[in-house]
Amino acid sequence: APQVQPFLPQWLAQPKRVQKRIKDNLCPISDVPGIHPRLLKKLQMNGVESFFPVQAEVIPAILQSASNGYLMGRGGYRPKDICVSAPTGSGKTLSFVIPIVQVLLDRVVCHVRALVVLPTKELAQQVSKVFNVYTDGTGLKVVLITGQKPFAKEQEMLVQKKVTGYCSLADIVVATPGRLTDHINQTPGFSLTQLRFLIVDEADRMIDDMHQNCLNQIVKAAFQVENDSGSNMLFQRTKPGPLTAASSCSPQIPLQKLLFSATLTQDPEKLQQLDLFQPRLFTSVYSEKNRDGTETEQDTNNKYTLPEGLSQCYVPCDLNSKPLLLLYFMLKMKFTRVLCFTNSREASHRLFLLVQAFGGVTVAEFSSRLPPNERKRTMKEFEQGKIQLLISTDATARGIDVKGVNYVINYDAPQFIRTYIHRVGRTARAGEAGVAFSLVLRIQERRFLRMLRDAGIQDIKKHPVKGNSLKPLVQQYEGALSKLEKTVK
Repeated sequence: APQVQPFLPQWLAQPKRVQKRIKDNLCPISDVPGIHPRLLKKLQMNGVESFFPVQAEVIPAILQSASNGYLMGRGGYRPKDICVSAPTGSGKTLSFVIPIVQVLLDRVVCHVRALVVLPTKELAQQVSKVFNVYTDGTGLKVVLITGQKPFAKEQEMLVQKKVTGYCSLADIVVATPGRLTDHINQTPGFSLTQLRFLIVDEADRMIDDMHQNCLNQIVKAAFQVENDSGSNMLFQRTKPGPLTAASSCSPQIPLQKLLFSATLTQDPEKLQQLDLFQPRLFTSVYSEKNRDGTETEQDTNNKYTLPEGLSQCYVPCDLNSKPLLLLYFMLKMKFTRVLCFTNSREASHRLFLLVQAFGGVTVAEFSSRLPPNERKRTMKEFEQGKIQLLISTDATARGIDVKGVNYVINYDAPQFIRTYIHRVGRTARAGEAGVAFSLVLRIQERRFLRMLRDAGIQDIKKHPVKGNSLKPLVQQYEGALSKLEKTVK
């Protein structure tokens, strides 16, 4: 039976397409119109000479939508919301940092005008770091709230109480959902009524049920009535509705939503919940057209794009040979800078102890068991090449930009295509090359291959490893196992 195509709203069905091939389509930063000279200088100081395709498309779009400044006057129109779906490592963060810093450059009074919500502490830290680089010396204040500092300390960073009332200490807030919700509900004087940009990064994770509530709360807080002496009534926002004479006479700050993700849901109902306004979709996730205008057959159901320089292999194996295979790759094939994924914290920890007991590999684990400063240190040592194997769970690695990963090994085959895309996307970033190996149990093989095929991923090669290659490792491996059992007891 023919598949029923879900009805896609026009903006989803006809997106603005962004070039996939990063390296062939770099755009010199001076060619992107409208960027403030001050920011161009900052970009150059940070070694950014050219933009990736996503950045070259999205930066001008956001700047243009704020060309009347962020207060919209009479007859002003409301800017469209923007969705960006592009692979991991294609430069999504800069595509919102640059325009937002630029739009806020000439603000006079400090209010929270940009809010970035991210699913994990690491991601939030990473993004606030980028904001700090580009706001440095501008007087704009960036505050990170992820619950790593005590609540009261975060409150002091956000608001100050004066005789005249509360005033904001932040122009840009970067936050994780839980902590943000707490401040909306419990921090006196923390106000989002002047919010101009709401950025939801890793949007598909944020639309999930647990965070939907957070997004609703943000929007509610943004449209709340300020109750201080009516001075703000002039700028009072009304929930967007039909344009009437009354609604068009007082200038209003529009609230614009910017959504970013490597795997943006195509499910209109889910996107519906976000209540987007005339959204524009920028995507590099699409099928290539042939010269004669027809679509390449294999590509028609390409829902996701993977980085250009990525090679993918899978190794059929059984449960007992998995640890041996990992050791074989590290010791015999001399893999370096390997990021290895398991499906749980426990599995990560066990595997880490085992490789450590075996010896000969510099290994570390990266999981939510560890305090943030330790995770930071581990990450740094991995990037410097002091650690050759980093064993991690999905939660920790989502969206993390790790420099110089040569190999991703899926020690446990991922259960969902999104997990696969995000894991293998930790390598081959920014146009570099990288290899992903998945260790697939024979009973999982059919399902695993079907999952990739359904996502339009064709180019994964079978890479069998003969039992003989693993034999030399067995004796030492059994020694390591018994050593472990003693310690565990």
